[in-house]
Amino acid sequence: MTDVSSPPSSASAVRTPSRLRLSPAARKTTLVVHLITSMGWLTLMVCVLVLALCALATSDADTLRTAYRAMPLLGDALVLPLSLLSLISGLILALGTPWRLFRYRWVAVKFWLTLAATAASNLAFTARLHDAARAAARHPTGSIARMHLGFLPYNLVIISCVAIALYTTNVVLSVVKPWGRRG
Repeated sequence: MTDVSSPPSSASAVRTPSRLRLSPAARKTTLVVHLITSMGWLTLMVCVLVLALCALATSDADTLRTAYRAMPLLGDALVLPLSLLSLISGLILALGTPWRLFRYRWVAVKFWLTLAATAASNLAFTARLHDAARAAARHPTGSIARMHLGFLPYNLVIISCVAIALYTTNVVLSVVKPWGRRG
């Protein structure tokens, strides 16, 4: 997740070589793609959190199974494309505008947070979603005792909350733009 507003003023910006600068139309198009995919990624995590909280709070086994079965459907369809498109469009914006990737601390922090979130989402988070579906499949009918689920219900809530906090931090960085330019 990179910049969501206009680049720095020309008085404070160092000129970017023209071969690396996006045209205004390309910048706007990339920004739209970046905003849609980044907010989609955040929304996906809110949906997973709602399902995880629903499963955690319910005493109805069918509700729990339904929530856990839905999670990998969302994750498999959306995590990879949303995370990669957000990362790639953010990189294009950073490299193709005067903001650059490592010129401003807040852009660099956003890049590293997004890179870490992309890796974690695709390597670990989707695995936890499949763990939830397997837990539901192990108990296809009847009640499901909390002891059979272990830490999974809490793990899904914690992971979703951490991801939402991270993505929200990226949004705040885009708006506030703290710390200024690097040395």
